[in-house]
Amino acid sequence: MNEILKNAIHYQRVALAEMLSTPLAELASQCAEVWGSRENMDIVLNDGFHSVPHCLFLYAMDINGIQISDNISLGGLLPEHYGRDRSARPYMREVVPPWGFLLSDAYLSLRVNRPSLTALQVVRRGDEVLGFIGADFDLRDLPATTEHYEESADWRQIKGDPSIRGTVFQQQRVESLMDRNMDPACAILEDLITERGLFQAVIHFSSSRATVWFMDDPYRYRIFDHEALSDPDICMLYPRCPYPDDAAIPQDKVSSVLNGMRQLRTADETLYLRSSSINIFNGLISLTFSCDGTHYMSWQEFLDKDMSFWVGCAA
Repeated sequence: MNEILKNAIHYQRVALAEMLSTPLAELASQCAEVWGSRENMDIVLNDGFHSVPHCLFLYAMDINGIQISDNISLGGLLPEHYGRDRSARPYMREVVPPWGFLLSDAYLSLRVNRPSLTALQVVRRGDEVLGFIGADFDLRDLPATTEHYEESADWRQIKGDPSIRGTVFQQQRVESLMDRNMDPACAILEDLITERGLFQAVIHFSSSRATVWFMDDPYRYRIFDHEALSDPDICMLYPRCPYPDDAAIPQDKVSSVLNGMRQLRTADETLYLRSSSINIFNGLISLTFSCDGTHYMSWQEFLDKDMSFWVGCAA
């Protein structure tokens, strides 16, 4: 996982911990006064259930992970969970920090196999650790406390299928139908991107097709085969659309990007471009070579490199 995703998850977890730690600490303090009495702990937990936001189940465990209360839920008490051994569950294998509160890593629940997490609060009476208050959450119920993370424009290289990489020098590029009609294909894609609202395209040179998304219908993709990519009439299907002001790729650079992809397709007969993608809003380009390795980078970095760099990098 890249650092941007890790940081976004970290900030989300911090926000959730701040939301949950105080009400669970208060419940732990109240439970400590009646610890060992199943009936009284059920009363305390039931009365405090709604103080824990978005909680699915609430319960008490001893220091060995054995449940010593019923499950408290929105629908009331679930006594069948009393005595349950939770010691092998993922949240019980994590180390509770010295301050006594743990927000577990996400895991799959046993009940419905859903992404879930558990908050644990240590219960103390003086210096003695009595056990834990556990609160289970379904990730669907938890609010997203942070904005969508921004994809990094830093160069990323991801290796592909080892079986393909191992035989790359035993293969040679075979001219595809799109290769034979590269002039109209690139011209049509340029027109659709710069004049007709196409904002993302995945171009499959080897299989002679493109998967495309338009701004006026962004949730559905279209597939253009080699015949569509060689017939300018396809452009008549899509009305003129102003090039967006917030696009990261300047309108006058789209042609250069497509031309660079085109050159990489035929730069070397062994290490050649199989597919590529362009997204004008985040400004990212992807390149997948015959060795099945893929590069992600900004359009500026892509245009800064010459063909000799790329043929060597693909290897």
